[in-house]
Amino acid sequence: MIFDLFGTLLEIRNRQNPYRQLLRIGAQQGRAASPNDLRIVMALNGGIREAAEAFGIHLSPAQMADLGSMLARELESISLIDDAMPAIGLLQEHGVKVAVCSNLAGPYCSKARSLLPGLDAYALSAELGLLKPDPGIYRSTCTMLGVLPGQVVGSNSPQVLMIGDSRRCDEQGPRCFGILGHHLDRTGGGGIRDLISFAEAIIQNASDS
Repeated sequence: MIFDLFGTLLEIRNRQNPYRQLLRIGAQQGRAASPNDLRIVMALNGGIREAAEAFGIHLSPAQMADLGSMLARELESISLIDDAMPAIGLLQEHGVKVAVCSNLAGPYCSKARSLLPGLDAYALSAELGLLKPDPGIYRSTCTMLGVLPGQVVGSNSPQVLMIGDSRRCDEQGPRCFGILGHHLDRTGGGGIRDLISFAEAIIQNASDS
């Protein structure tokens, strides 16, 4: 079972958007923004200073301190969504391997690992240099889990599923790679609105097969 992170297992309670502020500083210095800027940030295994260097943005000591403080406040505010650990625990109790696969900037990786210890795999974009929905990140996740995608329920080989709040990255992208992707819509507008009932359905389907 592969989970997305933010919006699925984790939430940011005090958004500071330090990387967006970094890009605003770059714009003030005459740097042209690009649609790929945030993707570059999430594929960079580094912090604010490394991102500034990658973009050619000069930061004064005061600006660096301000951005560092913003980042620290945002990281401190990250917490588990209420149904995250109960759902993961239920799956693990029934022998299901659990992984996370997420697009996130470098400083967020250690925070995610600390809040979700003991999982079977962590496929994090900043560490891998790959972002969802690139097939490579799904391939890396399956390799870490020691499983192959494309298996069917009831076969002797493991089945790989994924769930997250992005249709493109957590449902459609995985399905193109043979992973059964599912969309989590906590607003109730979709078929799956919480992780516990989803985990229970997985366990029930496995026992029925």
